[in-house]
Amino acid sequence: MARTRVFVSFDRDNDADLHALLRSQAKRPDSTFEIVPSPHGASASEISEERARAEIQSADEVVVICGEHTRDSKRVTAELGIAREESKPYLLLWGRREKMCTKPDGATNNDAMYSWTREILESQISMLLRNAKPLAIPENCKRLQA
Repeated sequence: MARTRVFVSFDRDNDADLHALLRSQAKRPDSTFEIVPSPHGASASEISEERARAEIQSADEVVVICGEHTRDSKRVTAELGIAREESKPYLLLWGRREKMCTKPDGATNNDAMYSWTREILESQISMLLRNAKPLAIPENCKRLQA
């Protein structure tokens, strides 16, 4: 079975450790997702919008790791905006259990932030992908256009 390709958006200045944790989770043999390549150690200013857009376009969905300072990250806000423009489903992940995590600017009040457990993450990733695929309607069942 093919793994779901995920672009990970995170506050590179404050949450690189969380990104590393998610990367290690994705490398497990029983993981249902893989992370699309992204530059290691690059600061927000070194990653162009075009490169982020290309990586988001190549992904099936986007996971936003939310930490204490995510609201202040212009990079995360931009990546979430690109995900929306590209109609990519996205998931907000509560990055630090013991801290008050914030949603990025651009997230709506209806966007839930999910606890980060292996089971919740795997199930949300698969559910997002299922819900994002349009239903295939057979030609003989479609309404005729007048």
